[in-house]
Amino acid sequence: TTKMTNQEEAEIQISELDLLSSMFPYEEEFAVTDHLALAELKHYAENESAEVLSSKVRFILNVKAEVPNASMAEFSMACALPFKYPTVLPEITVRSSLLSRSQQIHLNSDLKTYLMQNCSGEPCMLSAREWVKDHAAAYIDKEPSSSSTTTSDAMQSEVTTFTRLWIYSHHIYNKQKRKNIIDWAKELSLSGFCMPGKPGVVCVEGLQSSCEEFWSRVRRLTWKRILIRHREDVSLEGGGHAEIQNQRKFSTLEEKCFDAHGARGDRMNLGQLYHFLEEKGCADIFQMYFGVEGH
Repeated sequence: TTKMTNQEEAEIQISELDLLSSMFPYEEEFAVTDHLALAELKHYAENESAEVLSSKVRFILNVKAEVPNASMAEFSMACALPFKYPTVLPEITVRSSLLSRSQQIHLNSDLKTYLMQNCSGEPCMLSAREWVKDHAAAYIDKEPSSSSTTTSDAMQSEVTTFTRLWIYSHHIYNKQKRKNIIDWAKELSLSGFCMPGKPGVVCVEGLQSSCEEFWSRVRRLTWKRILIRHREDVSLEGGGHAEIQNQRKFSTLEEKCFDAHGARGDRMNLGQLYHFLEEKGCADIFQMYFGVEGH
């Protein structure tokens, strides 16, 4: 098979998302959780020259399945489409309040095996949903015979993800927004920095769920333009406090103002930003933000 271009992959993703929304018109069945990423994806598919996408399209598919004792169980599939999907597999995590931790791990690992064997290079969200509808309920009763040992093994191997988000905004002047950014980061135990002015740069790092919560709050504020320019995810086996601290490049989240100039004293000195990033071992990010080599 010939290799697909990024543009073709984007078009396939859009047509598959359109199909899902026409098959499952209700919010409780199918809901895109990252509309910004979807808008970017559409723009990218239509414009060869569009800039590289900053975040994956994420959505939820909810599935009702019959459980042996004739009641209905609800399963929620949290899905993300990597930029190279369908050349690479989608990221899917199935959850249900009826599943124990070890059952959930077992179910998700079997789903992944199914996708690896059956879905290479083709859109596969519908077949993944069918698989969950047909098979998920069976995992509710699958309690391993020596449940106590297995569950503790599952807990041992539970993977925590450490995430670092590099957010780009057209500008950040508003005092209330700047206060929100710092307060929310503190509340969610995130470190990083915020560079106000034009452009505005925010970096947050910490637990994946906390970073995603931070992003969902920040992007609900009114912005001329804001996007995730780059995202780093590191899987930590065990994911104890020490391992998380180990990954951090910043100690707290603080506002960094580099010699401002310009009529409003709002244009930041990007050379100083570059040196600051370099000290933190993040110099390569500069090019992603500004498309030029820093020096």
